[in-house]
Amino acid sequence: MMESKIFTPCQIGPVTLRNRVIRSAAFENMAYGNKPSQDLYNYHVAVAHGGVGMTTVAYAAVSQSGLSFNGQLWMREEIVPELKKLTDAIHAEGAKASIQLGHCGNMTHRATCGCMPVGASRGFNLYSPTLVRKLKKDEILGLVKDFGHAVELARQAGFDCVEIHAGHGYLISQFLSPYTNHRHDEFGGSLENRMRFMRLVMEEVMRVAGDDMGVVVKVNMHDGFRRGMQQEECLKVAQELERLGVHALVLTAGFVSKAPMEVMRGAMPLKTLRYYMDVKKFWWLKAALAFVGRIMIPTRPYSEGYFLDEAKVFRANLKLPLIYVGGLVSKEKMEEVLDAGFMGLQMARALVHDTDFVNKLKSGEVERSGCKHSNYCIGRMYTLEMKCHHCVENLPERLQKEIDEAERTL
Repeated sequence: MMESKIFTPCQIGPVTLRNRVIRSAAFENMAYGNKPSQDLYNYHVAVAHGGVGMTTVAYAAVSQSGLSFNGQLWMREEIVPELKKLTDAIHAEGAKASIQLGHCGNMTHRATCGCMPVGASRGFNLYSPTLVRKLKKDEILGLVKDFGHAVELARQAGFDCVEIHAGHGYLISQFLSPYTNHRHDEFGGSLENRMRFMRLVMEEVMRVAGDDMGVVVKVNMHDGFRRGMQQEECLKVAQELERLGVHALVLTAGFVSKAPMEVMRGAMPLKTLRYYMDVKKFWWLKAALAFVGRIMIPTRPYSEGYFLDEAKVFRANLKLPLIYVGGLVSKEKMEEVLDAGFMGLQMARALVHDTDFVNKLKSGEVERSGCKHSNYCIGRMYTLEMKCHHCVENLPERLQKEIDEAERTL
């Protein structure tokens, strides 16, 4: 029988992947103290052993001010040796290694990032809660250099690719979106001005990446609400990234601070989210979730390949390689995506459920992931390391009931 296209090699710039499956940069919450841990090592090595073409270490802040969780990586020289151990082990399993680089902007708190949070414009972060300071021009240029330095550290650590996070309402996205960018200088106003920070970052990233590292950018197709970016502007952003010479785009959507389930789909498991929160640190948020949780985080219907129709619009208007992400769990849908002209496939929840999913798919042992999108892993990851509910012993009965109900209604 002819081998499925899923398991054929593909190219991201100078980097060749053994197959088309990439573990997406879903937050693991395993970088305790903002540095690599044994849990982070074990998970990504297991995913590499499980057959992916490349695994992506999730969100690594390019500076301390870009941290939004204590379990995130902060790119600095002292963590390079441990990251190198991780990439060496991934390579030994036959997979490539990528790392997602970004800055959270206003989505943090002083206790986490070590300073007053900064953003494209001043404002208030309801989820921390904290005031946010507008970045000055010299600080913006300093952050551009931080992105370049992070790419150089990634090279030293043995990563084959970097993925720049320009979506989901993090800092680059905050400059792009009129919802969060109210500036009146050369970084605000028109879309051309709002793209300026992204352009400077990507020019620096491409310069430092040179001709031996792959460069991927994660970018929105829409923000997911009326005052945010819509498809027309997002397509222009993607076309500008193509002009800048990036090697591939990951097409996504949603805004963590405004439309979080637009990104992940389904329902946020509010009981799980509240259960794991520290009552001393987050008593006010636990109370708010109990009373108005569904208003704060409304459900967005899940269906497999939920971004595919919109992603096809981008495919028709772009020439560079595109990587699809968004709810893939079956061989049939994965092949449909590749047949539609997408170069690669990103997934996370299927690989949280079973790190051996790709090998089992290739051998014919399974045709579909056992993940049923209860989103327990998402509710848990804001406090503890990301883990599927079937890997957790002595799960409280009320959380099991929430999982069962979510899986019945999917």
